[in-house]
Amino acid sequence: MFRATDVVMIGLMVGAAAFTYKTKHDAENQFDQLRKVESEIRYEEDTISILKADWSLLTQPGRLQRLVENYDAELKLVTVEPQQIVTVDAVPLKPVGEPDPLEDAIAKMIEKTDKTVTGGITR
Repeated sequence: MFRATDVVMIGLMVGAAAFTYKTKHDAENQFDQLRKVESEIRYEEDTISILKADWSLLTQPGRLQRLVENYDAELKLVTVEPQQIVTVDAVPLKPVGEPDPLEDAIAKMIEKTDKTVTGGITR
């Protein structure tokens, strides 16, 4: 008949087989998920390349010029005159007012000193 060691060995073999099956099943599931993500990435890359092609077609200077000429009455676009562009010196300075509360909080944190003495600090 069966001895106790035989029963234990059979139990270990069944457990090892179950563990092997579960591990294989989990690995296959992970591989399926990986293939799905890779296919989604390929789809997105294809979509991006199509959108880039569309963008390059839509922003061709000749096409834009034709659109401007066709819709000139509605858009009333005019050429930028040199007088419209100013230098940095012509831009007004920021008005003097209350100080920025965030700036004050940062300054207070910088001024704080830690009174805790640790083993790495000698006084």
